[in-house]
Amino acid sequence: MKHKNIPDHWRKKKKKKHHNLLPFKQKNNYLNDRTAPWKIQGILFFATMVTIILIIPTLIVLPYVADNEQHNADEAESDQVDISLGDSPFSVAVMRASSEKVEDVPLETYVARVVASEMPAEFELEALKAQSLAARTFIVNHMVSQDSSGKSDVTDTVSDQVYHSKQELRDLLEDDFEWKMEKVKKAVKATKGEILTYNDAPITASFFSTSNGYTENSEDYWENKVPYLRSVKSPWDKGSPKFLDQEIFTIAKVEDVLGVKLPNSGDINMEISRTEGKRVGQLTIAGKKISGRKVRQKLELQSSDFTIEQKNDHLIFTTQGFGHGVGMSQYGANGMAKQGKTYKQIVKHYYQGVEISSINQTAPTLVAK
Repeated sequence: MKHKNIPDHWRKKKKKKHHNLLPFKQKNNYLNDRTAPWKIQGILFFATMVTIILIIPTLIVLPYVADNEQHNADEAESDQVDISLGDSPFSVAVMRASSEKVEDVPLETYVARVVASEMPAEFELEALKAQSLAARTFIVNHMVSQDSSGKSDVTDTVSDQVYHSKQELRDLLEDDFEWKMEKVKKAVKATKGEILTYNDAPITASFFSTSNGYTENSEDYWENKVPYLRSVKSPWDKGSPKFLDQEIFTIAKVEDVLGVKLPNSGDINMEISRTEGKRVGQLTIAGKKISGRKVRQKLELQSSDFTIEQKNDHLIFTTQGFGHGVGMSQYGANGMAKQGKTYKQIVKHYYQGVEISSINQTAPTLVAK
């Protein structure tokens, strides 16, 4: 805050008076033996007021400015997050689909770029932390389990985890690149070296975009029953823009894609059985049984939770949710974060019975690379 100078008209002008004084005695212009008492009081009052006007606001403002500057400095320092090579105990060899070349990426840098590629940076910080934990666990489990004789550890596609280089992310995020990456790196830094384990082993940390209100038991979509991939409620997903979708196909198209023969006229006989996660376990259509997963994949539906409505020579498929439904729902994680849940609470909700462990203890062979 700036202080204005005291205006000239506030200053009292004194007329010089001539007195018979000794020649070498210095004269005080304001306070001398001949100054009237009321003038002395006025001058003292004026000086006091000037002091109050100038000094008191300064005493008030300076602490505020100091506190504000310190707050801004702390905030700036916390926003500038650096993920250095020292934060990564090993590198990940990523096969780039576009160039068919292998890129060696420090682990934590890899995790940050996966998170930025897989989850919107607009999401809550705790959701981004949960995604960081899932992404790091995925690659650690993948590297521990696979044969290390190949040229790369992982691909950069949805077959594993989506990964983009720094320049690719800059092109994708455009003007938002700096703040989005800083936020993502802050989430990654907060979970550095942490992975999810079950019985002291890294888990298969599967995740997907949006649930239908529940996650799916692993054996109801894949073949194997996994103890920590259990169906749980996820009511937060209904706010996702991907929650509802609808696809319309001709009956001829459905016949061709699903390999069934449907009647030329009249209603088509269809029966649906559902899983614990409320998705289609099996569709029986024209006497043929097809799994809900296969229907979803063949017709490229957003979810295996679907209903079918017949309209003349068309079938309308209405879906709820987006993705396979096994593991952590990303929009569900964001909904939990908005309600004040921490990333640890989020991952332990979607991955039942897991622990948060360090890479050094769980995967020492990778660290020793």
